[in-house]
Amino acid sequence: MRTPPSLLSLTIDKAVLNLSHISDLSILPDHILLDLFLRTLNAGKLTEKVLKLFIATGKDEVLFMIQALNIKHILTPVLPTRCSEKF
Repeated sequence: MRTPPSLLSLTIDKAVLNLSHISDLSILPDHILLDLFLRTLNAGKLTEKVLKLFIATGKDEVLFMIQALNIKHILTPVLPTRCSEKF
């Protein structure tokens, strides 16, 4: 018989599904934050906004994981919409 998942595991799974609605992850303990990051990657839910959330925590383990996996911000160029100089 299979053992039921723990409350922590269920909570992290729900957090992965609703990560786009969370504004701050810095209050989470390091081991939970790292588990949340890995589960987010496995679920394919890592977006630019979610990546910024994890980077904003400043936790060394998460920053190291991001660097080790070579995950980078996507820099979208912004084109000017108006020219101030007259030609």
